[in-house]
Amino acid sequence: MKLSIIISVLNSPEIFRRQLIHWTRMNLPDEVEFIILDDGSDVPLKGEMRNLIIHPTNDKRPWTVELARNLGARMARGEYLLMTDIDYIIPRDAIDSALTLTEDKMRFKRQFGVLDESGDFTQDFDVLRKYGLLESRIEGRGTNLPPHPNNFVMRKETFWKLGGYQEDLVDRPYPNKGDTYFKRTWAKAYDRGQVTMRVSRPTLFMFPNGQYCGDVDFNPLGLFHDLSRKTTNNYCYMKQRAN
Repeated sequence: MKLSIIISVLNSPEIFRRQLIHWTRMNLPDEVEFIILDDGSDVPLKGEMRNLIIHPTNDKRPWTVELARNLGARMARGEYLLMTDIDYIIPRDAIDSALTLTEDKMRFKRQFGVLDESGDFTQDFDVLRKYGLLESRIEGRGTNLPPHPNNFVMRKETFWKLGGYQEDLVDRPYPNKGDTYFKRTWAKAYDRGQVTMRVSRPTLFMFPNGQYCGDVDFNPLGLFHDLSRKTTNNYCYMKQRAN
């Protein structure tokens, strides 16, 4: 097994249904597996696909992605781990890039995109507006948005050499900085020349939601979980409240 795609999901059955259509249509090789951590959903996720594992964590606490990602890494059979969230759409070329990876890590660029009810991908601006993307965002940057440390491909052996995610962070208010701390751990190892990274970066596509739609809790069409991001620990929320 070359690649394990690890995604934690909470109360997002419709997006999971659309993603499952998308993943199935790509007709991926046997060396790719999907590990879905059902992170305490009220109604357990259901779906079938070759090389798909749906594993319920049975953890009802909020914001436990660090635990879920580490659990997925322990379950993974792949040499490499692709970690992302359910609001990201992974195109075939990004998976093909991961399958040729020989370095320790590969990062992604990001753009906005949507899988519609039929599982078809689009970046049509009218559709992005329907899902809540701000007009000012469209006029200023189009579909582009900056990279984020919550999605990457990494050699599994390297992931564990770096210690994986800090599991004690789950009891902190959102955002608990798990992705940021793991990125810093990686950066220190990279600066010492202990790990390698591919220069080229394929693109992942993200459903418009949250701050990009004018409210950190914006949930397009009610498709995602309803955990609130409105904490004093959240820079985007404090900025939103000040305005």
